[in-house]
Amino acid sequence: MACFYSYLYALALLGSLTTAVHCLAHSHKKHNNVALYVFGDSLFDPGNNNYINTTTNFQANYPPYGESYFKHPTGRFSNGRLMPDFIAEFAKLPLIPAYFGTDHRRFINGVNFASAGAGSLVETFSGFVIDLKTQLEYFKKVAQELKKKLGDKESKTLISNAVYMFSIGNNDYGFPFFTNSTILNSYTRHEYVEMVIGNLTTVIKDIYKEGGRKFVILSVGPLGCSPSSRALKLQQTNSSGCLKELNDWVKMHNKALPRKLSKLEKTLQGFKYSYFDFFTAATNVIDNPSKNGFKETKTACCGSGPFRGLNSCGGKRGQLKEYELCKDVGDYLFFDNGHPTEKSNLMSAKLLWNGDHNLVYPYNVKSFFEFV
Repeated sequence: MACFYSYLYALALLGSLTTAVHCLAHSHKKHNNVALYVFGDSLFDPGNNNYINTTTNFQANYPPYGESYFKHPTGRFSNGRLMPDFIAEFAKLPLIPAYFGTDHRRFINGVNFASAGAGSLVETFSGFVIDLKTQLEYFKKVAQELKKKLGDKESKTLISNAVYMFSIGNNDYGFPFFTNSTILNSYTRHEYVEMVIGNLTTVIKDIYKEGGRKFVILSVGPLGCSPSSRALKLQQTNSSGCLKELNDWVKMHNKALPRKLSKLEKTLQGFKYSYFDFFTAATNVIDNPSKNGFKETKTACCGSGPFRGLNSCGGKRGQLKEYELCKDVGDYLFFDNGHPTEKSNLMSAKLLWNGDHNLVYPYNVKSFFEFV
């Protein structure tokens, strides 16, 4: 699920490298790693929003976030690691640093540009997040720095062998759905979905022009089934269940996105992609908790109100200072009112790495790191 989950209910209510050239080149030759570059929203943000001028609604740099694994908050919207953290581990890479949280010496293994709350559209939570287009500009700066320090040949090889991983689109549907934004008044539903996907594919094509060839794309998750969405539906209709209208938007997006990726594969020579049907994978867990090793998939571990769906985890957001925290986070799919627990992220990462072809296709992520 994505960053907007954490804000849905509340909103409804209210530089250069410093390492010597030969050191970087030697490190690259020695390890021969496939680098990992990460773009997106709070599903992937390792703490970039700690460094920008935003509000606590878009930050998770306070307890109890991060306490299960890191033993302190890092800015990740979870009790521990996120999907890209596990993918890096599976690929035998070090933890991929936040773009704003590194001294740039580790760019050779990859870097994470993701920003909680970010969307494909610049208008999505504008002024509070690092939108996808801006994340692309940061990547281009990294590519130029690598070129300066490694030389044309080394940097070209690194960039072409690297994996580019995206989680984007979630906030684009939550932003107009749960705020007073009038953006939808100017578009049909089809036009809006095309615009969201169009911005994403434009960024993908720009990375392709820089030399990128291997892309990992997540579908949008079942946003209408988050604890915050369930709490909102209960407030509005006095009935329980998922917000069907929101999930209908998501389904339209998820139907169009694979078609667009397939077209890119046909038109861009050497382009390869791995599409993760995150919606179906997460829905399977929500509908079958015990079968997937969970006891609770509707209520959050951390929060307050119905389903612990109020945006209160950590007591740092708005006027909601009090919150509940579950006894065993391992029982829960959701850590706060819209973000997965570390256990859930690990499950998704395993599927991404080498999961069922019905959920991850046409390539799994493991294959992108094996064939250089």
